[in-house]
Amino acid sequence: MDTPSEDPMLDLYYAKSPNGMKLVLFMEELAELGGQMPAHRFHLVRLSRGEQHKPDFLAISPNNKIPAIVDNAPADGGAPLPIFESAVILEYLADKTGAFLARDQRTRIETMQWVVWQVAGLGPMAGQSGWFRTHAHQRDAFAMERYTKETARLYGVLDRRLNGREFIAGNAYSIADIACYPWIVSHKGHGQNLDDFPNVKRWFEALSARPATHRAFADYVDVYANPKFSLIDEALA
Repeated sequence: MDTPSEDPMLDLYYAKSPNGMKLVLFMEELAELGGQMPAHRFHLVRLSRGEQHKPDFLAISPNNKIPAIVDNAPADGGAPLPIFESAVILEYLADKTGAFLARDQRTRIETMQWVVWQVAGLGPMAGQSGWFRTHAHQRDAFAMERYTKETARLYGVLDRRLNGREFIAGNAYSIADIACYPWIVSHKGHGQNLDDFPNVKRWFEALSARPATHRAFADYVDVYANPKFSLIDEALA
């Protein structure tokens, strides 16, 4: 893992897992807008090597989870600003760049509700489902059934939300879509069939066709569908 640097402006710490890919997807979508791209550098945190437990990373992310960022040029002009937790990071990046988060209060709250819904529900439950189905060292039928059913319920919540909607929040692509999409990439590993959730399927296929998504996920391997990946206790990363 690289160490933070005052140049470039943003140090972005990620892994090729659903939560980590939120940063990659955000920056690729930002590039699509064609405006001023903040100087940034990605740092790959290799979970299988335990790099998330190293002191330099813990100083940024005390919960030893990715993603995390350091803004070396925060708006207050002060010292470099470390930020952990993906919902906070996405909101911060959206505010810093003026992208993917509406300024009007109602749409902003609507968007942040769905970002928090993802980090509080969809991610943890789908992660547990994928973990017990793919990576657990012993089969636990009760755990698999419990988490797979709860993941299906959450897919159903998203499906109802997307009924008649192109995007999750407001009338435009937002950090709510960025937060949720990487987790739906792993739907097979979660034991979910998108044919059971036609609105999610339509939304997922539309987002998958976006150029930024193509670039972000070009070399991505679904960690919840591939048992060769050893995530150990990082199933929710």
